Amino acid sequence: MPPIIPNRFLVRLCHPCPFVKDAPRDTDEDEHLVELSESATLDNFAGLDEKENFADVRLAWNEFGLAVQVEVRGKSQPPVGDSDRPSASDGLRLWIETRDARASHRGSRFCHQFAFFPTGGGTDKEEPFLTQSKINRALQDAPMANLADVPFRAHRAKGGYRLEAFLPAAALNGFDPQEHPRLGVYYAVRDQELGDQFLSVGWEFPFSDDPSLWAVLELVK
Repeated sequence: MPPIIPNRFLVRLCHPCPFVKDAPRDTDEDEHLVELSESATLDNFAGLDEKENFADVRLAWNEFGLAVQVEVRGKSQPPVGDSDRPSASDGLRLWIETRDARASHRGSRFCHQFAFFPTGGGTDKEEPFLTQSKINRALQDAPMANLADVPFRAHRAKGGYRLEAFLPAAALNGFDPQEHPRLGVYYAVRDQELGDQFLSVGWEFPFSDDPSLWAVLELVK
């Protein structure tokens, strides 16, 4: 029988986030927007709770913002998506706090929630799309970004897909790597076929509303 409290809940981690100079890359539509090394992987230590990962989630930074790269593997079906129903769509949900002030159980103006989807957008519902949402119960809301200014790309492949994005500093209220190199971070990758993958605890905990459950992301150079 699984433990009442997940093992990963008992461990608070600080994830190193490496510096990447060439992000976002100046490429054509067939090339990668970001190319992050293995050192940028957010290790969620799934084995502590006898889980297996299907997604490789990587984050890196430079003075202009945060680079995001996700690869989902092991699928036999195409991803599911609908921009009218993002909560039921396959993709990455990412929470970022530009201050490592995780003592509060409620969000602040420095807490952000973005989501990236490989399909379900556009008039034909087949284009990749991204969203930004307010943090439920937040004491203050972060400013809503202009999503047109967020470079984002999805690549479909046999057995899965790859998401690439660059969150510019203008989209991350309070982003200041020099003064605040430690951020809060959390992610959830949802897949209708493969299930859900989390940075730590699952939906039984209110991580989407509660920044105190997020991990630390340390910007290193």
